[in-house]
Amino acid sequence: MKTFTVDKLTVKIEKSRTAMGALAAAEISARIRALLSEREYINMIFAAAPSQNEVLASLVADKSIDWTRVNAFHMDEYIGLPKEAPQRFGNFLSEHIFSLVPFRSVNYIDSSNEAEAECRRYTALLEKYPTDIVVMGIGENGHIAFNDPGVADFNDPVAIKPAKLDDVCRMQQVHDGCFSSINEVPTHAFTLTCPTLVKATYKFCIVPAPTKAAAVAAMLRGPITDACPATLLRTVEGATLYLEPDSASSLV
Repeated sequence: MKTFTVDKLTVKIEKSRTAMGALAAAEISARIRALLSEREYINMIFAAAPSQNEVLASLVADKSIDWTRVNAFHMDEYIGLPKEAPQRFGNFLSEHIFSLVPFRSVNYIDSSNEAEAECRRYTALLEKYPTDIVVMGIGENGHIAFNDPGVADFNDPVAIKPAKLDDVCRMQQVHDGCFSSINEVPTHAFTLTCPTLVKATYKFCIVPAPTKAAAVAAMLRGPITDACPATLLRTVEGATLYLEPDSASSLV
């Protein structure tokens, strides 16, 4: 494993995607246990994407975690898909972790709700349960959650908002195998904002696949700007980026 830092961000490159997921999960698990040794419960936000498959599977398999003391949230949700659609991020997380371990609570974004009302409701939950850990990735366009370039605001005054998705972001959903064409991908989604994501005390960012190599290079080598929203992670304490050879290939 190779480890280095870029500004405040710790970067770890593992030998394979499987090893990357296992390492990230082991370090997330250790942090969960350490926090639970100090308090009754903790609060976590999870990303929903195929890039997270390995880390989520490893977390589910880890019997040392007392999930009954963890409140779970997710970071974005499409607007306009039926509740049963498998592409919905709440359904993805239910399939991969939320229904597989006994969380203290699971708090879904309800995209069928009226936008302002849902933003108020979810903001109130996030304020009641301040985030300890976020498990996240980045997009092919450098987004975090659905804060695409042009939508991302490092000083966003709100915790969650409806956002328009750019075409690179929407095409990524096709590359990920979630939709067969860009025309099927919703144009809008609810997203937790940039300040909400980095407000978490500990930020674990897991980024595999060759399709992310250019975004990783921009994230680590480029200027810190909302034109590449993931660069925000270089400015905050408690953030770690996990890569594997494919996603790190443009750093050589």
